Amino acid sequence: MEYTKPLPAVNADNEQFWKGCADHELRFQKCTQCGFVRWPASIICPECHSGDTELIRANGKGTVYSFVVYHVAYHPEFKDDLPYVVALVELDEGPRILSNIVGCAPGDVACDMPVEVVWEDITGEWSLPKFRPLS
Repeated sequence: MEYTKPLPAVNADNEQFWKGCADHELRFQKCTQCGFVRWPASIICPECHSGDTELIRANGKGTVYSFVVYHVAYHPEFKDDLPYVVALVELDEGPRILSNIVGCAPGDVACDMPVEVVWEDITGEWSLPKFRPLS
């Protein structure tokens, strides 16, 4: 079945993140001067303004920082997914990532709920990180 939902726009800043997702890894920039782990990627650290970075692999665990349950499809390709949860997940390493919560009823999602990454392989080139409750 062909994937018909919108795909992320890859650019020089986020290319390493999406390549990591294809390998089922969450990759983020970490400042080698102050240790700040950031998302989205950028050319300088927002904390200390250093341009020195390294890529790290996140463990894929975190907590729900905030969320919303969608009952209206604002893009026609998401109509069959209703209702679905879009959440801001705060990873153990620090950055917050916007994604979906899967594997539980929308009414069971709560702030501070522990979650872990799961991967949705949507095409041969694309894998999307989503999160499910930790059991």
